[in-house]
Amino acid sequence: MSVGDEAGRLVRPFTLTGGRTRPSRADFTLITTVTAVDPPPARVPRPQPERARILRLCARPVAVAELAAHLDLPVSVVVIMLCDLLEAGLITARPPRPVTGAGDLDLLQKVRDGLGRI
Repeated sequence: MSVGDEAGRLVRPFTLTGGRTRPSRADFTLITTVTAVDPPPARVPRPQPERARILRLCARPVAVAELAAHLDLPVSVVVIMLCDLLEAGLITARPPRPVTGAGDLDLLQKVRDGLGRI
């Protein structure tokens, strides 16, 4: 990121998104896992520095919330940039797996009961 002196960033978050305040897609939650496509598709223009940093961080699967923390940017800004990268074919996004199964609830109740006996 472009960082200024102690007063703050030289590049404000709204400039990173081209002034957009809403993502173009609804693919991303805080726990969506994002991974850079390797090798990147041909015929894609070189990404801006901020997006290139996202791609480096996504060399291994990483959650959207973790990306925002590493970039020190609001999640909403990161999601807008991720939408751009997804539409360019530079990343993949995996939604979180739904949690199902009554067996999990039974196990939690047994753990709770066991802890209550301690």
